[in-house]
Amino acid sequence: MTKRLLFAIALAVLGFGGIQSLTGPLGAAVTAERVQSEDQILASAFSNRQSDLQLQGSGTVLKLLADDNRGNRHQRFILRLDSGQTVLVAHNIDLAPRIDGISVGDRVAFYGEYEWNPQGGVIHWTHDDPADRHVAGWLRHGGQMYR
Repeated sequence: MTKRLLFAIALAVLGFGGIQSLTGPLGAAVTAERVQSEDQILASAFSNRQSDLQLQGSGTVLKLLADDNRGNRHQRFILRLDSGQTVLVAHNIDLAPRIDGISVGDRVAFYGEYEWNPQGGVIHWTHDDPADRHVAGWLRHGGQMYR
């Protein structure tokens, strides 16, 4: 079963001509194989300096940062993925609720757009798009969805 799943995933990635999200926007149950695949996709995107990828994943909060209040306000924190890679999450709090009570060490799942940078990358678009021109994203913390 696992070999079939991995083969199907490989075909899906090749069939779409690039790195794509392997999960739906509502975040199905996480399995060890899927977490590994998601981490591999992010690692590949980082290595290849790819951006504009809609991805799902999860990690542990490594550091809480001050909000970015220039333009649209963003709640910011750094996640360490299970692979060890770190990503900055920039969550638009003008369009989605702030995650109150988030702490270092908490687990956070995400579905958003990955943008490459030399520090590991940024996950943003973790909210609904009021103009409906972009795929809706989300964050999940403590059993609650934020979008």
